[in-house]
Amino acid sequence: MSEITAAITAVGKYLPEYILTNAELETLVETNDEWIVSRTGIKERRILKEKGKGTSFMAINAANDLIRKINLDPKEIELVIVATATPDMQAASTAAFVATEIGATKAFSFDQIAACSSFLYGMSTASSYIESGRYKKILLIGADMNSSMIDYSDRATCIIFGDGAGAVLFEPNHEGLGLQDEYLRSDGNGREFLKVDAGGSVLPASKETVKNGQHFVHQDGKTVFKMAVSKMADVSEKILERNNLTVNDVDWLAPHQANKRIIDATARRIKLDSNKVMMNIEKYGNTTSATLPLLLSDYETQLKKGDIVIFAAFGGGFTWGSIYMKWAYNN
Repeated sequence: MSEITAAITAVGKYLPEYILTNAELETLVETNDEWIVSRTGIKERRILKEKGKGTSFMAINAANDLIRKINLDPKEIELVIVATATPDMQAASTAAFVATEIGATKAFSFDQIAACSSFLYGMSTASSYIESGRYKKILLIGADMNSSMIDYSDRATCIIFGDGAGAVLFEPNHEGLGLQDEYLRSDGNGREFLKVDAGGSVLPASKETVKNGQHFVHQDGKTVFKMAVSKMADVSEKILERNNLTVNDVDWLAPHQANKRIIDATARRIKLDSNKVMMNIEKYGNTTSATLPLLLSDYETQLKKGDIVIFAAFGGGFTWGSIYMKWAYNN
């Protein structure tokens, strides 16, 4: 029996209907379309407006999109992982609710939280379960309702983030396709540069924290930008070197969609042609945990069996890493 590798065999997505354009943001903060596009590459982003709906709503819809596309029986799913930075609530698992709502009644489930690297880390986790030989079908969902923690009077953050969800199915592969290598890192010294101060155990919610706006995300933009450029480029270069790959071998770079300048800098560092770089940031903004699966969904028709895809991400904490994968199917 050949060695088991873990491959993505299906993708799905969900995006809220409401489109927040740069023109609308001009009415909220001192900014303009040219300024936003030149600095971020973002033209619009999706926002979940429905009251009482959160990250799980989008995760469920992305999962159901995947399930419908391949006519999958949800009872065959053995594990559901929800990669997110914005779980529905504290204590109660978002993934458990998602699994139940999609009919994955025979699966166990858990949330994976590592800021914008959550989905990348989830790929590693899901692959390890598959490679163990004990599990055959694992659903990994990246979903975030970033609008729930954005101050729309803060120009530094409101122009960047959007809401959305993407899902992938991991299954065993015996052709040597799927995840080949990973290089994952973290550094807790970055904790202060990108965070939501209140709502956790260190600073629980109170009248004062709400009044002070401490439940919104804050970032030191220059520090985060500098670190993201450096770290995403470093790990992408490292994963190529240790697998004896050249840029000519790479078919696609799938980078976290945080900022077009970061994406361009990563591609330049490894000397990769821009036509090999997956990008949809202009339509969705930074959807944190959802950026990578949304890329796969948008580019699914262009991906071919055997294609070499290099994933890279960077997130708060700091967390970052790169994964080398061989695509497993033709659409």
